[in-house]
Amino acid sequence: MTFALSVLDLVPVCTGSTPAEALRRSVDLARLAERLGYTRYWFAEHHALASVASSAPEILIGHIASATKSIRVGSGGVMLPNHVPLRVAENFRTLEALHPGRIDLGIGRAPGTNGNATRALRAAGGEHFSELMNELLRFGGGGYGPGHPYAKVTAMPTEVTLPPIWILGSSGASASSAGAAGFGYSFASHFSQEPAAPAFEAYRAAFKPSDAFPQPHAILGVSVVCAETDARADELAQSMDLTWLRIGRNQYLPIPSLAEAAAYEWSEFDRLEVRQQRALSIVGSPGTVRARIEAMVQDTGADEVMIVSNIHNHADRLRSYELLTAALAQREAA
Repeated sequence: MTFALSVLDLVPVCTGSTPAEALRRSVDLARLAERLGYTRYWFAEHHALASVASSAPEILIGHIASATKSIRVGSGGVMLPNHVPLRVAENFRTLEALHPGRIDLGIGRAPGTNGNATRALRAAGGEHFSELMNELLRFGGGGYGPGHPYAKVTAMPTEVTLPPIWILGSSGASASSAGAAGFGYSFASHFSQEPAAPAFEAYRAAFKPSDAFPQPHAILGVSVVCAETDARADELAQSMDLTWLRIGRNQYLPIPSLAEAAAYEWSEFDRLEVRQQRALSIVGSPGTVRARIEAMVQDTGADEVMIVSNIHNHADRLRSYELLTAALAQREAA
């Protein structure tokens, strides 16, 4: 069983630190991921969440690409309804020109925020996604025919094309269209209640080769908290348990410390909610995490597993990636 490992960074903001510090810490994780042999490092796009600082992935991509040497860097993803397609084409052509062969353009159709922030972004509805996608592809290289108002509009720089395009999904609805277009496909198992296997099957069944993707490539997004023991991992995961509980109640706060989570007065209903959300994460020792990831890859046939680890303490977060990598390396050696 062979699969690549990558990182999804939401730039978590924790109590006791600032969003600016969270942004700067991304360099630490990206450099670690590169040393550990991870394939790519993606930033999600979220807005108006006090626990997430990744509101401008295109800026973060350029920053991390400059701070690393070989790891691919990209968006996981740009939420297209929030943006004008011409600007997306210009941004990612510029990134590709500055860091050739290292940039990925992951695209999603959700706003990545709440209703008020969606209105503040002047975001288009999801029903306009196909129209926006078509416009992006034309500005990215296809162009408009004579007589069209945009026929003479050029997305600069012209000597590069758009980076490889990935479609992000959480329900499977976009899987077939991603395959038919010859794009990569990434499924968000780290927050989706839907199974990934049917989406991957639909993606591969519809796949048509393209220059960027001669073969289908499916990424499975997974939430992981890895520590030396199952008990310690469970303790570390309680910060995100409380974060998810608060978000479900429209309480947007930084990720709480372990002390805050321990002091919280959990009701039985709270614990039920947490158990349902925790089921979407892999929490445990290196052996426990390795077994769960292997089972998910076996079930879905994923070509790559993209790990998101939102842990309050920065050192514990880095250690989680180190332990996971070591565990999987031992599997390969065996």
